[in-house]
Amino acid sequence: MIWNIPNALTLLRIALIPVFVLVFYLPILWARPVCALVFTLAGLTDWLDGWLARRWGQTSPLGAFLDPVADKLMVAIALVLLVQADPRVLLALPAAVIIGREITVSALREWMAEIGARAKVAVSTTGKLKTTSQMIAIVLLIIGEPVLGIPVVGIGLVLLYLAALLTLWSMVLYLRAAWPSLIGTRVQ
Repeated sequence: MIWNIPNALTLLRIALIPVFVLVFYLPILWARPVCALVFTLAGLTDWLDGWLARRWGQTSPLGAFLDPVADKLMVAIALVLLVQADPRVLLALPAAVIIGREITVSALREWMAEIGARAKVAVSTTGKLKTTSQMIAIVLLIIGEPVLGIPVVGIGLVLLYLAALLTLWSMVLYLRAAWPSLIGTRVQ
């Protein structure tokens, strides 16, 4: 079934992207907290749509395609906006690593699917930890100001670097799993 609640949640996540960008640039005091809320809502719909699809037996090829696209678009756009707002290497480096890894792993998965070996590069526990760290980091960086005296930007940067390290590690794991196919040998 193409039109179901899990797919609707994924489409909502995509529809939230222009809202997120617009609010990010609004010259009003509450823009960043609202952006953080929009990003958090997108992150929650990411978890919820997958859970509902599996629980209700509503997985679909459309959902399997759109879900990672929605995730990668929201994360990449958030990172680009954050780097544009604070163009220091301290933020640009992990953002470039994360975006570069997403492009690499997406291309790797597409190629592995073409040769019938997509399962070798399925989402891993490391990838899930990376995603969690990355989402929390981005929310904290979007907020951008201390909350109740807590230095959320510093915590966000630490988590973003953790996400970048996990990103590199998970990419190594995916490339290692795909290596025999990449060099043209088959592992029996």
